[in-house]
Amino acid sequence: MLPQPRRAPDDASAAELSAHLDLRRPDSAPPPDVSVPVSSASPVGRPGARPTVSTPRVYADGSALSRYLDGAPCRAQWLAWAAQHEDELITTPLGLTELRRIARPRGVEANGVAHDVEDRVEVVRFSDQTLRAATKVSGVLPAFIALHLGVALAHPGVGGVATYDVQLAQASALHGLTVVSPGWPALWWERAG
Repeated sequence: MLPQPRRAPDDASAAELSAHLDLRRPDSAPPPDVSVPVSSASPVGRPGARPTVSTPRVYADGSALSRYLDGAPCRAQWLAWAAQHEDELITTPLGLTELRRIARPRGVEANGVAHDVEDRVEVVRFSDQTLRAATKVSGVLPAFIALHLGVALAHPGVGGVATYDVQLAQASALHGLTVVSPGWPALWWERAG
């Protein structure tokens, strides 16, 4: 039996999303730096998409990409995970902009790392489908987080989201995507806030 297609929520499910999400960022310190195995995700079918036998892709936002930078929290766990999964990662110009914004004040070396990440990770553009999916959740999520989620929902083959952002993690999990946050405990976003 084929998996049920995942789609962006309509107006009714946007209200449900709002009701189920705690949209506040945690005021407390991030969860302890604990290494937790990350389970692999199965690709979720989409209407009109061809079945693939490849490994599910993982969309990475800027909070995840910034773990490549020296001194970043959970850097060792991120690098260990990325060593095995980097070919599965995709991001957008928005994710790279967030990475560069974090790298800029850290100096030339950090900017070099950001440039290297840009060369190694596949960058996808925002499609009409991405923008439609983002628009459906933009009433309950900040615009940039909605764009990240829109890419993950609309891009064929994406089964997970790499993030350390509580709002994106909560929304991704609600939409059936695997949340990848090496170094943070499983289901950390449920305890945030």
